[in-house]
Amino acid sequence: MSGLPPPPPLPDADLAAADVKAGGFVENGPTPSDRGEDSINLQKEIYDTSAIDPVLAKKMALTNNALDQIGMTPWQWKLFCLNGFGYAVDSLLVVCQSIAQPAVTQEFGNPSKYIAGVALASQVGLLVGAAVWGFSADIIGRRTAFNSSLFICAFFVLIAGAMPNYISFCAMVAIYSAGAGGNYILDATNLIEFLPSSPYWLVTFMAVWWAVGYMVTGFLAWGFLSNYSCASDATVAECTWDDNWGWRYLHFTCGSLVLVAATLRVLVVRMPQTPKWLISQNRDAEVVSTLATIAQKYNRPFSLTVETLEGMGRVLHTEKSVISALRLKKHFSQLFSTKRLAYSTIMIILNWTVIGTVSPLYSVFLPYYLKSRGADTGSDDNYTVWRNYALNQFSGVFGPIIAAVLVEVRWFGRRGTLAVGAAITTALQFGYTQIKTPAENVGVSCAISAASNIYYGTIYAYTPEILPAAHRATGYAICVVLNRVGGIVGVLVGSYANVETTAPLFVCGALFGTLIILSLLLPFETYGRRTV
Repeated sequence: MSGLPPPPPLPDADLAAADVKAGGFVENGPTPSDRGEDSINLQKEIYDTSAIDPVLAKKMALTNNALDQIGMTPWQWKLFCLNGFGYAVDSLLVVCQSIAQPAVTQEFGNPSKYIAGVALASQVGLLVGAAVWGFSADIIGRRTAFNSSLFICAFFVLIAGAMPNYISFCAMVAIYSAGAGGNYILDATNLIEFLPSSPYWLVTFMAVWWAVGYMVTGFLAWGFLSNYSCASDATVAECTWDDNWGWRYLHFTCGSLVLVAATLRVLVVRMPQTPKWLISQNRDAEVVSTLATIAQKYNRPFSLTVETLEGMGRVLHTEKSVISALRLKKHFSQLFSTKRLAYSTIMIILNWTVIGTVSPLYSVFLPYYLKSRGADTGSDDNYTVWRNYALNQFSGVFGPIIAAVLVEVRWFGRRGTLAVGAAITTALQFGYTQIKTPAENVGVSCAISAASNIYYGTIYAYTPEILPAAHRATGYAICVVLNRVGGIVGVLVGSYANVETTAPLFVCGALFGTLIILSLLLPFETYGRRTV
């Protein structure tokens, strides 16, 4: 690193600048045995990437050693909460537009007889956001999306609540969905790249924030749409702005909550670039400065030095510009650089595509399902529909909690937990077609929310675990983009199907059944291993 200026201190209001000399503490200088030359054990990693780039593999192992040496600190717990806000915002906005869709359609009418324009606008926006935020994060780092995406969301959610017609509302939904689209890619990536290996289960548990977002929106819908919406049998001519404030109140409130979350993320943690991204860029001194600062702030041991990292050599191709054609191409090609890694990447993409198709059929159209089943079993008034919806979303909180426990059980691990979540959801969705009473309606739909979130929580965590750090955001972005393509397919299928029958539920059940097989076919079990 000679010839480069020294890195600036870590820009965090909470973390004092470390007194670092040659990467170690002045008062606690590392001994030769601590320097890492003899401590590289690639068998601890999920898979050995030395065949792809031996220098990067060794440096990543040393960074993992340093993170394990520091251990879990209040810094990571703050990241868990503040990245969790991003998870909550993503789910909150997905549900916000799906909840608003029936009321918006009732007030403005739908320009298309078949296509659910609001849901389609959301899926397109989420796809664009995933592509932009995800693909750029491996080039410019993780910090920009972390700091800016929620502000974009908040601004356009607030505007969406004041839209005067169907088309303008769909446009705002697409824009705020684009702001959220790559958000949880970076939330999971940011957290796992700062974690020691023992609490990787926290990335799975972070999905509880996703469920919290659903729950908050569900209860807001119960309060607003049951009291400030047109009568369920009102026509477009009868449903006016003055009678239909519920979906607007929902957007104004959600936008305000997102603005608070965005402000907290900037004020509480001034996010540095993650150490594993810095390693992939061959920015060794910044890696040591970042980790040493955390270690000193919380009085933790730390022995990694700049000399040790530089002594490993230079990461492949980092002498070229980050926007060079070669490096941009490598972000994609390296995900398929070995047969087993290529197989892993393809299988994880298939999981995401299938779950993207099934999600709109179930979650986006769930208000229609509940309303339809309520009519079949005795009640379809707004209060009952949105009460049931709120209870359904509250139940989803338990899924990530169960998942976080199961992934740390050797007999299950990540792949087994994915299969368990998919299997239970499959059985429950087929069972849901047979409900006869209001109690069965609420109970089974709540159980489905909890069970499906076992799968969701695990797949959100397993994906960044399994992808190589140098190309992690790109790989995750590919998964999410194809997930959104599946979502668009799901919206179109749901738009042309009769969502007030049980047919879409049979389709959902069959797709979840497919996920059982796809989960068990994943080649890598990450339990007890470290990310690379």
